[in-house]
Amino acid sequence: MANEHVITAIRELAEGLLANDPDNFLVEIRIKPTNNVKLFLDGDKGVPVDKLVSFNRALYPLLEEAAIFPDNDFSLEVSSPGLEEPLKLHRQYLKNIGRKVEVTLLDGSSKEGTLQTVTEEGITIEEVFGKKKEKKSTDIKFVEIKHTKVCIVF
Repeated sequence: MANEHVITAIRELAEGLLANDPDNFLVEIRIKPTNNVKLFLDGDKGVPVDKLVSFNRALYPLLEEAAIFPDNDFSLEVSSPGLEEPLKLHRQYLKNIGRKVEVTLLDGSSKEGTLQTVTEEGITIEEVFGKKKEKKSTDIKFVEIKHTKVCIVF
């Protein structure tokens, strides 16, 4: 089965499990050549570790039953996307309103600021400049964004 078809089949099983869990959502599925399936879940309020464990335990037998991999030769990892992972879904942008983000644009430049608003077309961040800490709101369209990462602030 081609990788694309495998991901689609796994996505359908995972989304079936998430159907009764509106606070959590599937972000991404990656499959390594060794049939290591890495599935990223996120939630509007984060995802507790016990939720990830129970999701893994529920999905694993479904993957075995579906016989997606020859001889059921696969491994499954379920985790939440870490801070090193860029935001991929509109819903992830919404949950991070108020947090500091770094936005890398398609032209290679980047902007850093507090995520203020999210629309269907793009985002608005508040940038801070200079010693006087002057603030400026900047609108960025999603089509201009290469990736956005949440910044770690202590």
